[in-house]
Amino acid sequence: MDLISIQNVTKKYKTGVTAIHDLNLSIKKGEFVFVIGPTGCGKSTLIKMLYREEKPTSGKIHVGGIDVAKLKNNKVYKLRRQIGVVFQNFRLLEKSTVYENVAFALEIFGAPKDEIHQKVIKVLELVGLKNRIKSFPNQLSGGEQQRVAIARAIVNGPKLLICDEPTGNLDEDTSEEIMEVLKEINKLGTTIIMVTHDRKIVERMKKRVILLDAGRIVKDYEPGTYKNASY
Repeated sequence: MDLISIQNVTKKYKTGVTAIHDLNLSIKKGEFVFVIGPTGCGKSTLIKMLYREEKPTSGKIHVGGIDVAKLKNNKVYKLRRQIGVVFQNFRLLEKSTVYENVAFALEIFGAPKDEIHQKVIKVLELVGLKNRIKSFPNQLSGGEQQRVAIARAIVNGPKLLICDEPTGNLDEDTSEEIMEVLKEINKLGTTIIMVTHDRKIVERMKKRVILLDAGRIVKDYEPGTYKNASY
């Protein structure tokens, strides 16, 4: 069953730049998909359209049964409840503890305190940070901060987790640890789309790989078939 369906999508900016050209893509529930390609190929535009940061100029995008392109601004929260997003630069609340950073994602939806506590502890256990709940971001390593960001992104139980260069600021060993966390989250049924420039990770993970160039899909690699493509 497809969680994401993108049909004939084009994204043209007011500057005249066309970032995405007549793109078609389907992603099944539970898949782990890498999106790769050279700088400026349309990776960021593509994922921003999935969580409605950007709207397509033409074409259809469905995520979890929601018609994203036609979604009214005051209904975007319904889509975002289904999606978690992890960024390269963590985006944590510096004056809040690990617990508070993760709890915030539930508080904005008005979840009861008991439910928040239960979910936050469970998700921090999953990412290996149960012993750091009272720490502040500046007391954590880069890898630990990214684990907090992942915990915050999945605490609502999203169907889809979008990771935009999540290992971009991390060393190789820490990157591997983050990928192990993402692998566990995927095993629990969450669909993951990850944008990355790290070819070692892509080769090691042996997942489906979408190669973009100039706003078009130039190759769709089945799991385990990607070999360090030149771009």
